[in-house]
Amino acid sequence: MQRSAARLAIVSTVLLSGCETLDTGLRTLDGLLAPQELTTETIVAGLKEALRVGTDRSVKALSQSGGYFDNELLRVKVPEKLEPVTNALRKVGLSSQIDTFERKMNEAAERAAAKAIPVFGNAIREMSFEDAKALLSGGDTAITDYFSEKTRDDLTALYKPVVTRTMADVGAARAYDSLISKYNALPLARKPDVSLESYVTAKALDGLFLRLAAMEKDIRENPAARTSALLRRVFGSVAPQASGK
Repeated sequence: MQRSAARLAIVSTVLLSGCETLDTGLRTLDGLLAPQELTTETIVAGLKEALRVGTDRSVKALSQSGGYFDNELLRVKVPEKLEPVTNALRKVGLSSQIDTFERKMNEAAERAAAKAIPVFGNAIREMSFEDAKALLSGGDTAITDYFSEKTRDDLTALYKPVVTRTMADVGAARAYDSLISKYNALPLARKPDVSLESYVTAKALDGLFLRLAAMEKDIRENPAARTSALLRRVFGSVAPQASGK
């Protein structure tokens, strides 16, 4: 209807100008109204936009108080290697200190998340998608999976110092040292070999990628989640993928 109305408007406007002018006007209109083919550059821009939007939304959710701790799937739990320590300390009445330590780890992850946007933003801008069309039409989390695979090591190196500083700021490192000190005072205690900063960094990134995957799926499936013209253009052109179930 809109296309016909537009054509009629041009016909009415240039009818008295001659057939040549009319033909030129209609060809121009057809070019403007014809669906624009998605170029590789547009697809890449759309994928990066999806990552940027997904990261912003994920970071906003995770950086809230309880963003990690209140989510069973994302919670940073006491490392498995520390279970002998925590089990022994709970037996001597130190459960509350262990619970405090776990909360401090999650608080560190939450505060670090708030500082993650520049780190992830740089990584997104530097990404090169050789298989842009395959990623666009891939599974629900194809972009996140690719992003994780290609950038996880670099992001870990960039993110770990942020986590380390934040753990010191919130008292997680101090809580850990206190627990280990009490554990070492027990008979036959063996100090565990745990890099707490590496562990919390890995778990914080796990949580961020899980949230990012959920955001990507939402953008692919839910038109309302496509909050920019670029997202609507790129992801609106892709047919929903079969779930396989």
